[in-house]
Formats: sequence, structure tokens, C-alpha cells
Amino acid sequence: MTTPETATPETAPELASYDVAIVGAGYVGVPLAQVFADAGRRVVLVDIDAGRIEQLRRGESYIEDVSSKALGVLRGTGRLAATTDYDVLRRADAILIALPTPLSKQREPDLSIVLAAGAEIGKRLRPGHLVVLESTTYPGTTRGELLPVLERESGLVAGTDFTLAYSPERVDPGRVDWTTKTVPKVVGGIDDASTEAAAALYGSAVDTVHRVSSPEAAELTKLLENIFRSVNIALVNELAQLCDRMGIDIWEVVDAAATKPFGFMPFQPGPGLGGHCIPIDPFYLTWKAREYDFSTRFIELA
Repeated sequence: MTTPETATPETAPELASYDVAIVGAGYVGVPLAQVFADAGRRVVLVDIDAGRIEQLRRGESYIEDVSSKALGVLRGTGRLAATTDYDVLRRADAILIALPTPLSKQREPDLSIVLAAGAEIGKRLRPGHLVVLESTTYPGTTRGELLPVLERESGLVAGTDFTLAYSPERVDPGRVDWTTKTVPKVVGGIDDASTEAAAALYGSAVDTVHRVSSPEAAELTKLLENIFRSVNIALVNELAQLCDRMGIDIWEVVDAAATKPFGFMPFQPGPGLGGHCIPIDPFYLTWKAREYDFSTRFIELA
């Protein structure tokens, strides 16, 4: 009979103990799991998609940035497990949330997936746990939305019984020069202890950790990064249309401007915005800005 003392990630993932549990086995969660497992941590991926979990257990990767070969090696060493059972969270030291944050039909933030997972996490939360939200969202989500759910479901107090932080995912799928391990990790906790707990965890697996003063600062950091790209893509595409009418080569202009060693960053014209985050992130900030009676006209124009 398998017991918690004899369980391994391979024989009984629901009973084994883990350093890190990652809720969400998608394009953020799986590479993150690989990075922690490569650093010697015991990691478990939790996802409600049974098909995904079976693939992971077979060592078959469906994520571009993680090969099946690498996945198989980690499975073989016992450092990476996968399950649909949220109860495994009780036996992990840290819980990272890497779930989608889409927009509603009204183009408003839809946090239902994250908050539903938060409720499941809260039911299994214990003193000493570290919880980190990685999903892209608006400033105030970690403290104002996730924290109350965790406290309500657990009966514990954030900052006293468990630590809570935000660290935005900064994945650029397909890149080999900047990866989950090498891109600096921004972390901001609800208090100093939470920030340091999150920084220590990520610092054990990624190359660089950058601390900020709060989860709100970390949340806005991610939005700024992608809104910056959105605005500049819109600008260069508008200039491309103007150059076409004026008979000027926009590519020549961008290349020439890029010779300036300061004050300019080249953006290339193209079909528009794409990817998982850039088309969505501006709406998160413009929606939140209305709460402060502020119109983000420039962002909305882009």
C-alpha cells in the first residue's frame, strides 16, 4: 500500500510531497515547471484538463518551449508530476497560479478562472504556504480579489498565516535567447515577508529576481511592458500607411532611425497585434483606470 512516506511523483502524485505546485499546465505553467525541476525542485502541475495531464504523464509535451525529451527526463528523475487533483496542494510548500485571464464579451476583465482556482486553493491552504499569482491582470487583483477568496476559504490570514505575492509571467513563446530561466522575474508581495518568500523561491531557479514594493507595482509592470509594445506597433503601422502614400520606404526609415544610439527603439510594421497578451492587456488597464475617473485616451487610440 502506498503511503505519503513511500509515495513518489511517479507512483502516487497525489500523495507525494512537493516544493512547488503550479496550477495551470499551459504555455506558462509547463516551462515554469521545467525551470524549477531543472533546478532540483520537486514540482507538480495541476490542471483540470485530464487530456493534458495524461500527455504530461506520458512525457509528451504540447508546449513549443519544452521538448518531449526534456519532459521525459524530468519525469524519469521523479522531479515532475502532473495531476487533476487539487488535494495535492496540501503537500506542496509553494503554490503558483498560471491560469488564463481573458476578456468578457464586453471587453472587461474576466477573472472567473483565477478566482475559481483561488477558492479551490483556499480550501487546501495551510499555515506556512506561499501563494503567487502569475496571470496577467490589472493592479489590485492580488490584494483586492485573490486575497479575500483565499482568506474566506481557508480561515487563515494573509501576511500572518501564509504569504502572498504577484510575479507576472513574461513568456515569449518560441524564443531561445530569452527564456523563462533567463528573463528577470519581477516579484511584489503584500508585505516584505511575502516579497522575500517569493524572491527566495524564484531565485532558486531563475537567473535574476527584481523586487518591487507591492503586488500592484508588479501587476502594472506587466501591463506597461505590453502596452508599450501595443502603442508603438500602432504608431509604426500608421506611419507605414502614410509612407505608402508618400512613396517613402518605411523599412528604410526605421533602419535609419535605429542608427541613433539613444532615445529610439525600432518597431517593424506588420499585420497588427497578436499573441496571448498584447491584444488583451490594454483593456485591463483602461477598465481599471475608469475606477479612478481617468480616461486612458492614448492607449485606447492605439
